[in-house]
Parts: sequence; C-alpha cells; structure tokens
Amino acid sequence: MNNGRFAISLHILVLLDKAKGALLSSDYMAGSLNINPVLVRKELINLRENGFVTTKEGKNGGTTLAKSPKDIRLGALYQCVRSNYLLGSHKNDPNPLCEVGREINQHLNSLYEDAERQLVERLNQQSLANFSAKFSN
Repeated sequence: MNNGRFAISLHILVLLDKAKGALLSSDYMAGSLNINPVLVRKELINLRENGFVTTKEGKNGGTTLAKSPKDIRLGALYQCVRSNYLLGSHKNDPNPLCEVGREINQHLNSLYEDAERQLVERLNQQSLANFSAKFSN
C-alpha cells in the first residue's frame, strides 16, 4: 500500500494503546503524527467503522481503543485501510493485440493477490500489543 494509511492508522492505534484507556483528541494524535488533524479524523472514522476504536463527541471527547490490543491483528488493520494493490497497476490499458499486453493484467493480479495474501498472513502474526511493546514508555 503506497498511500501511507496503514502507517497513519498504526501510529494512531499505538498512541491509543499507550494512553491506557484515556481519551485522546485528534489534535493530540495529529501532533504526534505531524499531520493535519483532519487527516487523523478521516482515519478515525474508518477505524471506528471497522471496530478498532470508539469515539466520544464533545468538549471532553476523544478516542480510545474498542478492544484489547492483544485482539487487534495488524493484518486486519492492513485490510481495512488497503485501497490498491501494494505493488501498483498499469496506468493505462495494455495493447490487447500484444501477446504480453493481452494477458499481463491477469498474471499481475494473480501475482499481487498471492503476495498480498502472504503479507496479510505475516501481519496477522503480530498484534497491536506486540508492536506497541517495541516503543519505550
């Protein structure tokens, strides 16, 4: 995935894990990420819709994890933010009269699906708790 959403979402989840149940504001998270709070809020919507976080609206609102960090698998996170194939695709349609052009997308798709399946399996071997433990307190 070449758009950065996985890194942003994982950063958010690590911050929430480190907060130990305290509500964090999107402004606070944006400061850690060094990005605009609007981008954080966009990711929080997706994370909430996929059951990773819960949010509380209002003056004393914020976000917290919706489930235990041990139950959050990085492969599931990847799948909820994935938008394109990890390795990309053709920007235009190949020539259907060419022996390579007419079949390249079919073979690329198969290759990408296999690589992505292996990536998700590997990511699923690690929980948010495992990943978050790598950071000093």
